[in-house]
Amino acid sequence: MTDTLFPLPDATGPEMTSGSSEPRVQRPNRTQLEWRPVDLEALLPADHRARVVWAFVEGLDLGPLYAAIKAVEGHAGRAPIDPAILMALWLYATVEGVGSARALARLCEEHDAYRWICGGVAVNYHTLADFRVGHGEVLDSLLTASVAALLTEGLVALTRVAQDGVKVRASAGGGSFRRQERLTEYLAMAETHVNALRAQLAADPGALSRRQAAAQERAAEERRRRVAEALAQLPALQERRRKAGVKGPTRMSTTDPEARVMKMADGGFRPAFNAQFVTATRGQVIVGVEVTDRGTDQGQLTPLVEQLRRRYGRAPAEILADGGYVDLDDIRAVAGPELGCTVYAPPPGAGDPTRAQRSLWRVDDALIAEWRTRMGTAPAKTIYLERAATSECVNALARQRGLRQFVVRGVQKARTVLVWFALAHNLMRAAGLRRAVAMGT
Repeated sequence: MTDTLFPLPDATGPEMTSGSSEPRVQRPNRTQLEWRPVDLEALLPADHRARVVWAFVEGLDLGPLYAAIKAVEGHAGRAPIDPAILMALWLYATVEGVGSARALARLCEEHDAYRWICGGVAVNYHTLADFRVGHGEVLDSLLTASVAALLTEGLVALTRVAQDGVKVRASAGGGSFRRQERLTEYLAMAETHVNALRAQLAADPGALSRRQAAAQERAAEERRRRVAEALAQLPALQERRRKAGVKGPTRMSTTDPEARVMKMADGGFRPAFNAQFVTATRGQVIVGVEVTDRGTDQGQLTPLVEQLRRRYGRAPAEILADGGYVDLDDIRAVAGPELGCTVYAPPPGAGDPTRAQRSLWRVDDALIAEWRTRMGTAPAKTIYLERAATSECVNALARQRGLRQFVVRGVQKARTVLVWFALAHNLMRAAGLRRAVAMGT
C-alpha cells in the first residue's frame, strides 16, 4: 500500500524518456508586453442590454441637464461628463441590480458593458453619487414623457391601473432612534463639537489641510443638522401617534430623521420607507411612484390617482388595490365626481355576519354601497385578479434589481431612487413591447 493518494509516474515510463524529472507546462508570463487592438464597439453583441439602455437614453429630452452646464465652446473651463453617459450608467446599473456608486465606478473600469457606455470617459464615484440624487425633478419629468410616448404608440393604456406598496429598509439602524430628552442632549453636544472644531481651525489654520478641515466641519455640521431636524419633526409624529391611539414614547432617528419603524413583510419591525408603485395592467409599465413615511397603505389611493391626473391630464378609469388600501374616505375621494375612478379592492369582513353592527363598515352613502355591491359580483372578482399579475410582478422585479434597502437618506432622495427603478423597469418593458409588435405577436 502506497503512502500517496495518487501513484507517482513510473521512472521508466514514457514520461521520463526526455531525461528530465520536471513536468513541462505553460506558465504565466505577466511581464510580456502585448499590442492588442481594442474596439469598444465590438465588445458587445448587437442585442446587448447596454445598447438597449443607450438607445432609450438617446430618445430622452435631456435639455434641462445640458442647460445647467456652465462650460461652453470658446471659453475656458473643464468639460464635464456628458449627462447622457451618467444617465445610461445608472439605468443600466439599476437593471443589473447595482445600487452603489463605488461599485458602479469600479465596473466602469472592469466590465465591458459599462466601459462601452463610458466610451473612454473616466468617471468617479462622487460624480455618480451626486448625479443619482441631484436631478429628481428632471427624472420625474422624464418618467412622465416616456410613459406618454408609450401611450401615444398604443403600447400602454391608462384605463386600468394597479397600485401596491413595498417596504424598503432605510439607511438607518434601529439603535439610532432616540427620545426627545436624548435628542436635546445630542443637539447640544453636536453644536458644541461644531463650535470647538471651528475654534480649533481658527487658532491653528495650518494644523490640517484645507480639504481635511472642510471634511471635518462638513461632517460635524451634517450631524448637527440631522439631530435638529429630528427634533423639529418630533411634534408632528407625536400628534400622529396620538390620533392613531399609539402609546409609548416617540423616538426619532439621528441618522435619518424621516425614516420610521415599520412592520416588514417578514413580520419584523425596522426603519423603512413605504414605496408606492402604480402600474398599468396593459403593458405592466410603471406610471406613477411615491415614497411615504406611513407604515400602512391606507389613504394612499387618492394622492397617487391625483398624481396620474397631473402627469397625463386624466385620471385612470379603474384602479386595483389590495385590502390594505381600504379606507372609506379614500374610496369616496377616488370614486367621487372629481376623479371618477372605479375602485376594485376587497371589502374586509365580507363573510362576517356581524359586520353590519360595526360602524366603520356600515353602508352610509351611495359610493360605498356601490363599491361593496360591485366587489361581490363575478366580473369584479375577475378584474381584481389582474392586480396580483401586475403589481406583484413589478414588486418582484424591483426586489430582484436591488430595491431592498435605500443607500440614501430622506424621503426626497429615496423617491428619486425609486424613479430610477421606474425608468429602468419601463425601458425594458418598452423594448419588449416594441419587439412583440415588430414580430406581430
